[in-house]
Amino acid sequence: MCPKDEHLQKPALSSQFEVGGLAVRNRVVLAPMSGVTDLPFRQLAWRFGAGMVVTEMVASRELVGNAAESWARLRSSGIDPHVVQLAGREAHWMAEAAKIVAGNGAAIVDINMGCPAKKVTGGYSGSALMRDPDHALSLIEATVKAVNVPVTLKMRLGWDDQSINAPLIARRAQDAGVRMITIHGRTRMQFYNGKADWDAIRAVRDVISIPLIANGDVATADDAHEILKRSGADAVMIGRSSQGRPWHAGVLAGSIAHPGTAEIIATVEEHYAMMLDFYGVDVGLRHARKHLGWYLDRFAPQTTGAGKAAIMTSTDPAAVIARTMAALSAGAVPLQESDAAA
Repeated sequence: MCPKDEHLQKPALSSQFEVGGLAVRNRVVLAPMSGVTDLPFRQLAWRFGAGMVVTEMVASRELVGNAAESWARLRSSGIDPHVVQLAGREAHWMAEAAKIVAGNGAAIVDINMGCPAKKVTGGYSGSALMRDPDHALSLIEATVKAVNVPVTLKMRLGWDDQSINAPLIARRAQDAGVRMITIHGRTRMQFYNGKADWDAIRAVRDVISIPLIANGDVATADDAHEILKRSGADAVMIGRSSQGRPWHAGVLAGSIAHPGTAEIIATVEEHYAMMLDFYGVDVGLRHARKHLGWYLDRFAPQTTGAGKAAIMTSTDPAAVIARTMAALSAGAVPLQESDAAA
């Protein structure tokens, strides 16, 4: 247990910390987000200075069954530490999948007990596991025993307001060998509505001594410092605030200066090319649309509906990027100002 005043003086976001003996280069972590933090996005975020990046959620049983999508999700290239997040509802498959990802270069295995999506919780995975702490612990124990790399855990405050059990599960997870815990300051039933409760995360800090990461509604450096102060956490995790700006974690951590207009436009073009290369043209076109939409919303809000539709529906990669570049270059709102206000 940590003394309650031990974490009042927080280290700088730019400073290192450790997870199970592994060095993390700063205290701003990119959240795992399905459909967002694929390899191209993680590579950019890492290059721009994020402290740590985490793969999209990898379904454990599907990975063991050799599903191509699951294998694609766990890929890494030049990112250290390589952190793979696993999801599942059965201890056997979680353990087998953990062995696979550790054998394929994962330095850290993260367990997903936070995803609120109905298609995940409906299968009794993600945050649904918080409804049965004993069962959740059986998955945690099996995963820890299966590998020699650190195992971490990401979860919410609880299933709903009547079952805030994150402190209980966190303490038991630490006792089972988990080396770091991330808490999103909402219950599952809140999904992403309302405001994350940063103060509620402190109840987890009070019962564990391993590193704690606080997550939820962190968009600015002021947010990052405030959530650390109120939660007592060691680091912050950002998710939706990084959509349309893969450099954002690095900016918050002080790894880089805020990119200027030319660098932002060049990054969008590079990101698009990386996605086409990673997925192939047909699939890459579809996956890239959400990212291009976020870039346009942030940096070219003057783009007409027709102009945006032309970008989103085109099947010609050259036309897509040309129209996107034109829209960003003609942005009525200065790029850095628009980004800072987001």
